[in-house]
Amino acid sequence: MKQWNIRDLTLGGLFTALIGVGAFLKITIPVQPVPMHFTLQFFFVLLAALLLGSKRAFASVLTYLVIGLCGIPVFATGGGPAYLLKPTFGFLIGFAAAAYVTGRVYEIRKSTSFSWLLFSAFWGLLADYGCGMIYFYVCSNFVLGVSVGWKVVFVNCFLLTVGEDFILCVLAAVLAKRLIPVLKNLGK
Repeated sequence: MKQWNIRDLTLGGLFTALIGVGAFLKITIPVQPVPMHFTLQFFFVLLAALLLGSKRAFASVLTYLVIGLCGIPVFATGGGPAYLLKPTFGFLIGFAAAAYVTGRVYEIRKSTSFSWLLFSAFWGLLADYGCGMIYFYVCSNFVLGVSVGWKVVFVNCFLLTVGEDFILCVLAAVLAKRLIPVLKNLGK
């Protein structure tokens, strides 16, 4: 297994910070029972996965989650361990899954074609939404005692934001296509 060097750690830290900054670039969607937030975090998660690979991107997102759960307000509406009780926390867990899945799919071919980068990002989108929607349903119904059906979960947690997040997949693929060769040259 290749050791992580200073460049890897620096880029990992940079993406941890960018994901945190992305939380504050948000649009709040006032739906019930819990408002949803469309942020730029997902864009930085995908970009990290395409540029750093599955393991380093996963570590970067995990670092972000630990920082937020320790109480530093880097999530869209704050931070701290109580955030685990928010039904939308599943999307943050989904960021870690998305980083790993996107990176793994990309690593199958390591092609810098736009279509392969977008295909890889799309699998990350599915991972994030899968985690987010399941967590939202379970947390709402079995932890908070708020009766939420799958129809509400589908509308609030999928339909309202998936189009915008797909656009973020496209933007991440476009930017990664330009940045991957630059990062390869930096490593020489």
